[in-house]
Amino acid sequence: MAALLKLDRGTLVMFTVPEVVADLFTWDARSQSYRARGRDYREIVERLRAKNIPFKDDAAAFQKLELDFSREIAPYSHQRDALRAWKAAGRRGVAEMPTGSGKTLVAQLALKDTPRSALICVPTLDLLQQWYSGLKAAFPDANVGLLGGGSHDDTPILVSTYDSAAIHAEELAGKYALLVCDECHHLPSDFTRVIAEMSLAPYRLGLSATLKRSDGRERDLDILLGPVVFSCAPEDLAGTTLADYRERIIKVKLSASEQAHYDALIRQRNDFLRLNGIKLGSLDGWKQFIMASGSPQGRAAMLAHREARSLAYGTDGKLRVLEEILVNHPKERTIIFTDDNATVYRISREFLIPSITHQTPTKERHSVLERFRDGSYRILVTSRVLNEGVDVPEASVGVMLSGTATEREYVQRLGRILRKAKNKKATLYEVITEGTSEERVSKQRKGQWTPQNAEPSIWEDMNAPH
Repeated sequence: MAALLKLDRGTLVMFTVPEVVADLFTWDARSQSYRARGRDYREIVERLRAKNIPFKDDAAAFQKLELDFSREIAPYSHQRDALRAWKAAGRRGVAEMPTGSGKTLVAQLALKDTPRSALICVPTLDLLQQWYSGLKAAFPDANVGLLGGGSHDDTPILVSTYDSAAIHAEELAGKYALLVCDECHHLPSDFTRVIAEMSLAPYRLGLSATLKRSDGRERDLDILLGPVVFSCAPEDLAGTTLADYRERIIKVKLSASEQAHYDALIRQRNDFLRLNGIKLGSLDGWKQFIMASGSPQGRAAMLAHREARSLAYGTDGKLRVLEEILVNHPKERTIIFTDDNATVYRISREFLIPSITHQTPTKERHSVLERFRDGSYRILVTSRVLNEGVDVPEASVGVMLSGTATEREYVQRLGRILRKAKNKKATLYEVITEGTSEERVSKQRKGQWTPQNAEPSIWEDMNAPH
């Protein structure tokens, strides 16, 4: 009698397990059956087939699709190389490509060459709509649906937010043969990784501009999606796929009184950390700091930490530099990035510039972006909400006024201004407060920092995966 393979609540079930796959299953006394992770589906099936062991597959409900690909855009060489590498790796793996380099087209080509039911996961509602529109344009006759943002479709091609896909992971597990994760550095978190753990998808594609996470969990992508099969950097594509660009670092100084106050705040915080054996170089260290802030001394140290950060972010010298940058670029479309809403609102108020934060209502946000795209607004100031998922090819100047903590954030912000346009030359300014941890973090990201007597970064809390 053929062995039976079933799917139950995101796990694979067998009542009789052939020896060749026994190491992938664990006995479950409660259900009196053997269980394996959904992501082991491909390995189980391949082993059984290799040994010609008969089995009945009641687990997978994948659909074969008839897809008429209508895109007439010829892929760039790096896109062809990424697709070729992914297919050579057994249609599993991650492609690390800069923002603006056409990751979406690579995914569309992967779907064209792997015409099976597909689940596409994205981190934001903006990306949800962008992917939906792109897939409808590429495959006009395909049945494409949405999960998230008020939609709950049941379609052979489904675009979902990570949050919605995680909530419905058991329901989705056996339906989709191809799993595509855009901005896949979000996937390894405790909440969202269940999407890949439960999914039976034998084919998996991860896409990201930069994979690094502060907790080091990007290494988990190797088992969740597959290894990195292709990688390229912005400088590899400048002038061809992406706009030519230059990067400029401008340093500003705190005033003497600001510097003295900053140093005192950092000493106060670090003294508390040392006394309590807390190191902020990891997510666990930051969690310990938060827990310790319940005491009067801990609260004082946390307040010192936040005040020091505010000093580095919002020094008046940065606003003077910003004014000079804007004067030097009187016609270019410009995006100003900060790391906190208070600075966004201050710049918006003092320079009369429209702003977007996570508090901006959806309709207002859409209206501001449309006015920026059509040129009604030439300058826009924002916090971290535009790091991902916004296509603004008109922007050619970016100003990072604060928030240089991670390589991923830097690459994402650079990507906002690198979309190719005729005769476009992009400039990214990084404005750094000298003599603070902001300067150290920038150098560390560029590999210019020697960690001798290094103090904990005042940005460690901003690096937590989210």
